[in-house]
Amino acid sequence: MADSQPLDSFRLTLMQDVLPMGLAFVDRVRTDGAAKAVESVAKGEDPLGDLRKQGEPAAREVRERLDQISPGLGNPVMTVQVEVNEPDAAAEVIDAAGEPSSDRADALEMSPEQLQTVLGRIEDRLKRLDALMAPES
Repeated sequence: MADSQPLDSFRLTLMQDVLPMGLAFVDRVRTDGAAKAVESVAKGEDPLGDLRKQGEPAAREVRERLDQISPGLGNPVMTVQVEVNEPDAAAEVIDAAGEPSSDRADALEMSPEQLQTVLGRIEDRLKRLDALMAPES
């Protein structure tokens, strides 16, 4: 998906990675001076991670302000693909007698009386479960 939309992927990388690091580096230059800012980046164990962590609060604020101007400008909207897997046709279904049945057609062809029986059994089991879960007084 990211390959089909390289500009969106690039923009997301800019907003999530480059913006926080850039803001943190600018902040370090302002407070410590350019030489010390470069030195602090060169000496760190994970200099880019440190910059990203330091600049994230300021970057979040910038992204929120951009979203106020135009929704999706600061926090890019990413498209997603959703797939729904249908349940297997041989999935286990409980028949009217309360027995497991692998035939879904049988379960779908219940008479109203059979359905009432199954629902009554479910209701009884839920009441027993509620009684077990109720705090003792």
